[in-house]
Amino acid sequence: MIKAGVLGAGHLGKIHLRLLQQSDKYELVGFYDADEANAKKVAEEFGYTYFNSIDALIAAVDMVDIVTPTLSHYECAKKAIAQGKHIFIEKPITNTVAEAEEIRALLAKHNIRGQVGHVERFNPAFTAVKNKIENPMFIEAHRLAEFNPRGTDVPVVLDLMIHDIDIVLSVVKSKVKSVSASGVSVISDTPDIANARIEFENGCVANLTASRISLKNMRKTRFFQRDAYISVDFLEKKCEVVKMKDAPENPGDFDMVLQNAEGVKKQIYFDNPEVTNNNAILDELETFAHAINTNTTPVVSLHDGTEALRVANMIINQF
Repeated sequence: MIKAGVLGAGHLGKIHLRLLQQSDKYELVGFYDADEANAKKVAEEFGYTYFNSIDALIAAVDMVDIVTPTLSHYECAKKAIAQGKHIFIEKPITNTVAEAEEIRALLAKHNIRGQVGHVERFNPAFTAVKNKIENPMFIEAHRLAEFNPRGTDVPVVLDLMIHDIDIVLSVVKSKVKSVSASGVSVISDTPDIANARIEFENGCVANLTASRISLKNMRKTRFFQRDAYISVDFLEKKCEVVKMKDAPENPGDFDMVLQNAEGVKKQIYFDNPEVTNNNAILDELETFAHAINTNTTPVVSLHDGTEALRVANMIINQF
């Protein structure tokens, strides 16, 4: 079991504490939170061990789970890496790309593991179809959320859209060629609604929309590729795969067949995989334990987290 400690006991930090304690891959040693009153309250309520300094916690563990505000990710990660500790770091990886690059370099120098908390990679609807997503050429994503004051200290791109940026970058095996975007500030100092168009060198185009002042919640992404359409509902944890193949000579009564102007006939069929429910946060933490134990690359590497932040900043710079 890997000795784990959590930095930050806010809303998400408390979830991480609970799951690390439940996991048979980790031994939860304790946590640190800069807000002493909150830390004592969490320790009393749940019985977790509270450390009164970051350094003391880092010294006592093998893996540091950084769930602090983004502005402090860089300093927390540097301290942990300097002590030779593996780091799990919530998204976005850091405040700037330069900070992320430095952390990546330090991680390689100390030969330790690092993973970024892009949790949608572990969403069961996505994991059920990701092997069916092959060379998509158009991707459309909508991530709409009802207003919540938590998170409005950063642009909606870093709060919400970055999930979809990471998903898109994970399935498109090509470099980003250009980015165009627009954003509108409605209730915050930074954009609350944003739309971005990402063009890749291989011709793929991704159109992403994010809003945190919507009347309803929606987290849907659609992937279009040769002979297939794949839909993922990250919120409802459902997916749909519609495929096309050459139509049989004698189609059945219930076969769906399309014929184009040239007379080519294609049969439409559904290939919907089974979605197995899971706890995505627990899964990401436990796959990180596997990466540590086997000395392999984590599912969401620091490189992945850095590239998602890089594209997010390209979008923000368009506003």
